[in-house]
Amino acid sequence: MSTKQALRIHAAIACLQRLTDLFAERRQQLARSVDLSDQQWAVLEEISSEHFMPSLFAKQRESSAAAVSKILRQLLGKDLVSVRLGARDGRQRRYELTAKGKRCIEGLRREREAAIRAVWNGFDSGDLDTFTHFGTRLAQRLTHYAESVKEGM
Repeated sequence: MSTKQALRIHAAIACLQRLTDLFAERRQQLARSVDLSDQQWAVLEEISSEHFMPSLFAKQRESSAAAVSKILRQLLGKDLVSVRLGARDGRQRRYELTAKGKRCIEGLRREREAAIRAVWNGFDSGDLDTFTHFGTRLAQRLTHYAESVKEGM
């Protein structure tokens, strides 16, 4: 690899890291605007899908069941969710958004859409297509590389 190519690659990695940091920061700002943590927002969003299972959510997020339970207790304390026993199995808990929780998640979605419009609408369709194409190929390469490293262990 030439020095020029190495510099381009490192500049691209730095750009991607900056974008990642900015997206995370903006998500945290949105969450804080409604007095939530990023993790609380993620759980609230998942509960709004009506197929929320705490143990599955913990596994998908590589988190502990205890950590998800703590977040659920926080959301219950904020009156954003309610819980009831499952109709078929009393050991199962069914979590639902309260009216306050629905208003909260709707407000977050409106704010997120407004930010998307403000930031992304000014780009040319070709630039967006190029970005999407490159990002998809990069994600595929990263996935393939991670799998090959995992298999080599």
